[in-house]
Amino acid sequence: MVGKRKLILIVCATFIGSALIGCSGSTQKSSNDSLKSGDMKKIGVLQLIQHDALDSANKGFVDMLKEKGYENGKNIEIEQQNAQGEMTNAQTIAKQFVDSKKDLIFSIATPAAQAVYNATKDIPTVFTAVTDPVSAEIAKDWKSSGTNFTGTSDKVPVDKQIKLLKQLIPNAKTIGVIYNTSETNSVIQVDELKAAAEKEGLAVKEVGVTTVNEINQNLASALKSIDVLYTPTDNTVASGHSLIGKLCLEANVPIIGAEEAIVNKGGLASIGIDYYKLGKEAGLKAVEILEGKKPTDVEITTLSEMSFTINTDVAKKLNITIPADIEANAKKVTGGVQ
Repeated sequence: MVGKRKLILIVCATFIGSALIGCSGSTQKSSNDSLKSGDMKKIGVLQLIQHDALDSANKGFVDMLKEKGYENGKNIEIEQQNAQGEMTNAQTIAKQFVDSKKDLIFSIATPAAQAVYNATKDIPTVFTAVTDPVSAEIAKDWKSSGTNFTGTSDKVPVDKQIKLLKQLIPNAKTIGVIYNTSETNSVIQVDELKAAAEKEGLAVKEVGVTTVNEINQNLASALKSIDVLYTPTDNTVASGHSLIGKLCLEANVPIIGAEEAIVNKGGLASIGIDYYKLGKEAGLKAVEILEGKKPTDVEITTLSEMSFTINTDVAKKLNITIPADIEANAKKVTGGVQ
């Protein structure tokens, strides 16, 4: 009788111990483990327009999420929407994301981020390809936004681009700059360009557009009075890179770009950022938010690493000699010359 009672006590103790171990194991799981195992988070991606730079940033964002264990269809649900360059579309998509109660929104380009900001002050939002989030009025400060936003900026140092321009085209006196006059990020860049150019004794001729359809006429009439064209990180301009490259090559006007994409389509050179890496950096910020941080706790950042690209075919066509030190450190591409 005593032996049987002892056996029962041993069995009970074993059972209770196992249960406690199981409970202990479950309480030690992180919120991230819980998210990955069953809590499907809904992420809305609003991209302003389709072009190489923004497409790369979008891909970088999704790839980083996957690298960190957040995969579409498994533990997150990503809805991709493109506004096709129309602000009204961006506003509609932003409202749809709010109405469907997304857990996080990723906005690509300044107008897209502004559309989301106008639609919600609550849903955590990560942005990328926004030159100056404070001037765009989606953040109060770079270190802590004070809003439901954080992200990565594509701001690049204009003084370095002017230096490159002077090295490659030393006789240049007038720089043309083509940009969308209604894009806040572009206006900021043009103002910085004018200030930097003035210090170097260079004149700046502005070529303003509001749509891709205006590029042909507005740029064609300006090419006769400029020595070189500068293309900032502007979404409308990026959508017209092929046309801009063609027009400039026909007029024998070199292009210096703030991003690499123009160099592949007839531009001479660029010193700027890698938008894929910019998107990946934004993806890291999204992971921090998915794992419990608030956007105000995640600093807005830029990329310190610059990418330097030269189109050797364009240089040859325009009879431009690339200095040896620049050629040795640049990524070289070809094409874009017809």
